[in-house]
Amino acid sequence: MCRTAIFMADGCEEIEGLTVVDILRRAGLTIDMVSITGSASVTGSHGITFQADLTFEQADLDGYDAVVLPGGMPGTLNLGAHDGVQSAICSFAESGKLVTAICAAPSVLGAAGILKGKRATCHPGFEEKLSGAEFLEETVVTDQNVITSRGMGTAIDFALAIVEYQKGSDAVADLKQKLVYR
Repeated sequence: MCRTAIFMADGCEEIEGLTVVDILRRAGLTIDMVSITGSASVTGSHGITFQADLTFEQADLDGYDAVVLPGGMPGTLNLGAHDGVQSAICSFAESGKLVTAICAAPSVLGAAGILKGKRATCHPGFEEKLSGAEFLEETVVTDQNVITSRGMGTAIDFALAIVEYQKGSDAVADLKQKLVYR
C-alpha cells in the first residue's frame, strides 16, 4: 500500500493541505500529516489551527512512497527553509518516489533542482521560480514522478491526480462519483 507524507508548515494554505488528506483517505490511501513546526499543532495562513498526525522528528520517512507540499504563505517559505524537508524531497525525487506540490510550493521543488527538464505548473506569479522546468498553464501537471498544481481552486484535481498516480483511473472515477464531482 502507498504511504504518503504531507508536510504541514505554519502558514500553509489549509484547503490545499486538508483537501489532499481528505481525498486520499477517502480513496483508502494512507496519508500522514507531518508537522514541521516542532509540535503537532499547525496554524494555517488563515488562522485555522489543526493537529498533525506526527511531527517531522517522529516520522520515519523511509516508510513513505510519496510526499506532498501544500502552498500558502508563509507556509511555502517555511517548507523551503526546513533542512529536513529539503533533504526529503531531494531523496524522494532521486529514488523515483512521488513528489508533489501545489500553489507556491512548486517553487520549493524548483529551488531544489527537482523540476529541471520537467513540465510543471504553479500559482500565477511563481513561474520564474520553477528553475529548469517547462511551465504549463494547466490545472495539474504530472511529469514522471512529479505532480504540480496551481492553487486552492485546483486542490481537488490535485488530490485526484495523486490518487490516480497511486491507484489508477478507475479509483478516480469511483471517487468522483462518490464526491459528486463533475
